[in-house]
Amino acid sequence: MNARPLVSTLAVAALLSGCGVQSIPQADNAVAASWAEVENQYQRRADLVPNLVETVKGYASHEKETLEGVVEARAKATQVTLSVDQLTPENLKKFEAAQGQLRSALGRLLAVAENYPNLKANENFRDLQVQLEGTENRIGVARRRYIESVQEFNNLITVPPTSWTNGLMYHKQPRAQFTATTAGAETAPKVKF
Repeated sequence: MNARPLVSTLAVAALLSGCGVQSIPQADNAVAASWAEVENQYQRRADLVPNLVETVKGYASHEKETLEGVVEARAKATQVTLSVDQLTPENLKKFEAAQGQLRSALGRLLAVAENYPNLKANENFRDLQVQLEGTENRIGVARRRYIESVQEFNNLITVPPTSWTNGLMYHKQPRAQFTATTAGAETAPKVKF
């Protein structure tokens, strides 16, 4: 019996296992899971908005424009949903724009609340504000984890030797990353005293 075909088969199997046969799908799954967590945290924020708006409305009903702005921004933010397969740079930019509008509207709402001492003292408002702050932190953590999982996935499919397996078997494209959405974010602010 010739051992040469067996050795060749084992060598090919060892090469493929070392080149990402399992690691690329595992990394792809990690990207999907981390994206799901990003969406989960954005949904958590969207779920807090109606309660926050109703609490503020009771104290500052004549701030109708601000309240309507928050409700409208929430509606737009929840309309833009992406599956992990739709995460192109263009789609991620649209998603981030909608989420940025909601973040901005909530900032305006919280600024308006500063003008109402009774509202600021309201226990429900304070609790909602704390939950919102916690959610913003969770969004930041979820985004960071997504960025890390995308980096690992992108490295596996673009850097040899695992990229060879990608080219032969999977044909995966790099996943999109978050980018700064604030104009001028790439430039450090100048501080003068």
